[in-house]
Amino acid sequence: MQPRNMSMSGVVDLAAVKAAGEAKAKAEQARAESARQAGQGGGTGPSAGAVPPSALVIDVDEAGFERDVLQLSAEVPVVLDFWAEWCQPCKQLSPLLERLTVEANGRLVLAKVDVDANQMLMQQFQIQGIPAVFAVVAGQVLPLFQGVAPEQEIRDTLAQLVQVAEERFGIIGIEVDPNAEGAAPAAAAEAGTPAGPYDALLEAAVLALDAGDLGGAVQAYKNVLADDPANIEAKLGLAQAELLARVRDMNPQAVRSAAAENPKDPAAQIAAADLDLVGGHVEDAFGRLVDTVRVTFGEDRDAVRLRLLELFEVIGADDPRVSAARTALARVLF
Repeated sequence: MQPRNMSMSGVVDLAAVKAAGEAKAKAEQARAESARQAGQGGGTGPSAGAVPPSALVIDVDEAGFERDVLQLSAEVPVVLDFWAEWCQPCKQLSPLLERLTVEANGRLVLAKVDVDANQMLMQQFQIQGIPAVFAVVAGQVLPLFQGVAPEQEIRDTLAQLVQVAEERFGIIGIEVDPNAEGAAPAAAAEAGTPAGPYDALLEAAVLALDAGDLGGAVQAYKNVLADDPANIEAKLGLAQAELLARVRDMNPQAVRSAAAENPKDPAAQIAAADLDLVGGHVEDAFGRLVDTVRVTFGEDRDAVRLRLLELFEVIGADDPRVSAARTALARVLF
């Protein structure tokens, strides 16, 4: 799950791929229609007059994709952030994208797509790994990058996207009212208002992860838990950082071959389950370890069971896949 930058040539060559004149005409028509609806009091979304900064970041799903993304992209470039709750790099990238979107002041909208809940969209975009970031301009989709890129690189990419939308498609964005209802929380977040006594330590953990210092991230999360053992964010972060540290130096092919050849070997199955989880195959990871618990005994069984409980922490107790796996584990244990 190493970050891999995707080609950004789609942004530069967008006009050559699609007819810019036609897209521009559609954008102008859509803006005129939105203005007419707003004048009649019929607007309902970000296109309906001025919006608060908080409305620039939205959650989208398969059912509302056409309305919330494709139609909206005739007025403002829509950046798509494909993420998942279990994805640690997503937790680094998403807040940055949200901040840069608010800073763009209506020239961009960020649409967040939970891949676990929207598998069809993930397949349609042919996503091989997350986080993955795309853009939609005048209904046309283009890839931006995959993985966690440096902030300045992301800034430059978004600035280029805005320029292309304005110059080649006549898309100038939407009006933002910083005094509108809902702006205060966004403004507080932008100002960096502390949300709790462990913000500095949690931020240190995120910065360590961003720098590839997994050991530093693990220690930072442990420092929080030493004072607050029930801190959910630190428990989740620690489990994820430890998982990333375990798989960093693995040879995936060798690990999977060993697991296939030794179905009752606890160490082989535990290593393969770690790879499964990092790759997004949550049910496969849980099922592998439940099956291994079924065929092992004594200390071997305890080792597998404990690793499964650790992986539950990575995903989070509220996830239905964790509940299902807990039930399956109880069946094989009792």
